Amino acid sequence: MTDKALRLGTRRSKLAMAQSGQVADAVSRVTGRPVELVEITTYGDVSREALAQIGGTGVFVTALRDALVRGEVDFAVHSLKDLPTTQPEELALAAVPEREDPRDVIVARDALKFTDLPRGARIGTGSPRRMAQLNAYARTHGLDIETVAIRGNVDTRIGYVHEGRLDAVVLAAAGLNRIGRIDEVTDFLSVDTVLPAPGQGALAIECAASDAELVAALGELDDPHTRAAVTAERSLLAALEAGCSAPVGALADLLTDGPVIKEMRLRGVVGTTDGSRMVQQSTTGSVPLTHDGAMALGRELATEMLAQGAAGLMGERAH
Repeated sequence: MTDKALRLGTRRSKLAMAQSGQVADAVSRVTGRPVELVEITTYGDVSREALAQIGGTGVFVTALRDALVRGEVDFAVHSLKDLPTTQPEELALAAVPEREDPRDVIVARDALKFTDLPRGARIGTGSPRRMAQLNAYARTHGLDIETVAIRGNVDTRIGYVHEGRLDAVVLAAAGLNRIGRIDEVTDFLSVDTVLPAPGQGALAIECAASDAELVAALGELDDPHTRAAVTAERSLLAALEAGCSAPVGALADLLTDGPVIKEMRLRGVVGTTDGSRMVQQSTTGSVPLTHDGAMALGRELATEMLAQGAAGLMGERAH
């Protein structure tokens, strides 16, 4: 390899720049080459429409992938939950580094926890998945909340709470960790209350499939357990034929006995955004050692969920 700088394609948002900067440092360490960030504006960054309206799937990804294919950047960093489930042949998912905290969190006024919010509390989120699960939890626990569709970056969303326009907003713990704002969280939502988006908290590092040397170098940043987990989660999403803006939550976690990893448990949920109807299932099996094994785990759970009526809860199915 030369010592020429590698060009890393990234979205311009504060969060994207933070996580790309962290990956750039790691790539420099494994390759011995400098890495420069190339800022790319995606459709999801400029559109003011609600993500559920513009399709969600790929809106933050397509421009980065186009730059990769054209050779304008050498590799790109995505939030894995933004990636469509179909991988283009010309691009390699070279690394999935160790996952950050996958949970959702609440930032509320007066340092309130979710269950302490007043009756009629307005909770902002742009995610049908979060709306569905928060509303379902509220229904079964006698809470009176109103979920409000919002968009915008972290500053904008937290600003709605500080300005008094909302009582709380829901965000991803991983994003707040990466930009150093985790101390603003007033409540961490248990995954038993709200399952995260498939792949939430994980990053995807992508490059041209034809650049075997770079694929191998980036592969040193791959975490096999994280990759197995997110592959199972995304396989579930794909088998449900749902886009990444659909109200689907999924989490694969490792069940351990002391230091020994015993099994992988995959949980999935899909529901109507008002929380009135939910399908929630889980399956547990040996930790998949191959890509195909992880894919099979996701498909197996999706089959069970579809048999329970999951398809009818997702509105228009994304293909």
